[in-house]
Amino acid sequence: MVLRSLQNRPLKLSSLCRMSVIGLVVSGLLGCSTTSRPSFDQLAQDAKTNYQTWSEVQQDALLANEITELVAIPELTQLVSHALSQNPGLQQTAIAVKIAYQQQGLTNSARLPQVSAGLTSENSEDNEISYKSDVTVSWELDLWQKLSDEVSAAEMDLAASSVNYQAAKDLLAANVMRSWLKINLQQQIIQIEEQRLESQEANELFILERYRSGLGDLEGLDTARTNSETTRSTLESFREDLTRERRTLALQLGYNANNKLIPISASYPEVIQPLASLPEQDLGRRPDLQAAYFTILAQQYRTDIAYKSLLPSISLTGSLTEIASNPSDALFGGSAWKLLSSITAPLFQGGKLRVDIEIAKLTTEKDYWAYQETLLTAVNEVDNALSNENSIKRQQQHLENAFDSAKRSSANYQVKYRQGLVNILDLLSVQQQAFDIQTQLVTAQYNRLANRIDLGLALGLGVSS
Repeated sequence: MVLRSLQNRPLKLSSLCRMSVIGLVVSGLLGCSTTSRPSFDQLAQDAKTNYQTWSEVQQDALLANEITELVAIPELTQLVSHALSQNPGLQQTAIAVKIAYQQQGLTNSARLPQVSAGLTSENSEDNEISYKSDVTVSWELDLWQKLSDEVSAAEMDLAASSVNYQAAKDLLAANVMRSWLKINLQQQIIQIEEQRLESQEANELFILERYRSGLGDLEGLDTARTNSETTRSTLESFREDLTRERRTLALQLGYNANNKLIPISASYPEVIQPLASLPEQDLGRRPDLQAAYFTILAQQYRTDIAYKSLLPSISLTGSLTEIASNPSDALFGGSAWKLLSSITAPLFQGGKLRVDIEIAKLTTEKDYWAYQETLLTAVNEVDNALSNENSIKRQQQHLENAFDSAKRSSANYQVKYRQGLVNILDLLSVQQQAFDIQTQLVTAQYNRLANRIDLGLALGLGVSS
C-alpha cells in the first residue's frame, strides 16, 4: 500500500510518524509472543558448567598450548606447517571460508541505499533524437532491525565456518603426527621381524651343524624352515604396510609419494601428556563446540527475522529524471525529481509466515540438541583418552616385565637346546613368544603416544590460527 507520493517537495514528517505508530503497535503485539521463547544460546552456555571435573586423575602431565608442542621435533613441526599450506582438502575449506566472508558482505549491502543511473536515446517520427537520463535512489528503512538480524545471522555463519576451518587444521596436524608415529611403529616391527628371521635362520644352521656332527637328526629342520618362511611372508606384509603409511603421510602433506621420500627415524620421539584443566575451560577451546554454538546464534537471529516478517516494511525511493535533445543537457540540465514513500504489510499468505516461524523455532531447538550431542561427545573423548592413558601405561609395564622374562627364558632354552636338554620345538616356541611380546610392547608404546595426541585434540589443543 503506497501512502504518499510527493513531487518537488519533501516528505511530510507526519506520514512517517503514522507509519512508525502502526509498526510499533504491531511489534508490541509480536513482542508478547516472542518473550516466552527459550534462550537456547544461554542454555548451551550453561550446559558446559555441568562438568566440574574430569573422570580420571593425571600423572606427569605438562601444560601445552598447541598440539605441535606435544612432539618437540623440528622436522615434524615443519611437516605440519607444510601440510597446513599444501593439503588440497584444507585449502578447499579455506576457500569456502573466503566465500562465506564474501556472502556476508552481500547480506550487509542490503542495509545500504541502492543507487542506479541510466541514459537512453529515442528517435521520434520526425527523426528528432531525444535523450533521457535518470538516477534512482532506494532505501528500505530498518526500523525493526530485521536487516541487522540478517547481517548478524550471516556473521554467525561466517564465525561457524571459520572455527570449522580451524577444526580441519587441528585434525590435519594431529593426523600428520599420528602418521609419523605409525611409520615409527611399522619400522620397529619390521626390525623385530628381521631379528626373528635372523634367529630362525640361525636355528636352521645349528640343526644342520648338529646333524653333520652326529649329535642330532633333521626332524626339526622342516619346522624351523616353516617358521622362517612364515616370517618372510609376514615381513613382506609389514613392508607393504610401511609403504602404505608413507603414501598416507605424503597425501596429507600434498606430496607425490613416488617423487619424495620423507626421512623418519625408527625410534619413537618423546610425546608429552597434555595437562587437562577445568572442563569448562578445555571444552571452550574446542572448535566443534564453538561452531555448534555459533549455529545456534545464527538460527536464533533467523527466528527473529521470521517473527519480524509479520511487521510492515517501509521504503523510500527518490528519482531524478531529465529529457533533452542532447546528452549534455540530459545529464547536467535542471532535472525534475520526485520522492516516493511506501509501507507494506502482509495481510494474508495462507499461514506461510506463521509456518516459517514454527520451522525457525524448531530448527533452533534442533541446533541446540546438536550442540548437546557435540558436548557429550567431547566429554566422552576426553574421558576415554584420560582413561586410556592410565590403562595403556599399566599394559606397558606388564609387557615390559613379560619381555624381560621372555628374553631370559629364550636365552636359557638356547643353552639347554645346545646341551640336548630340550628339543627344537620348545626352543622355537620360547623364541616366538619373546618376539611376539616385543611386538606387543612397541605397539602399546605407539598406542600410548597416539592417545596423547588424541587427548590434546579432545582438550581443544590445535595449531595457530
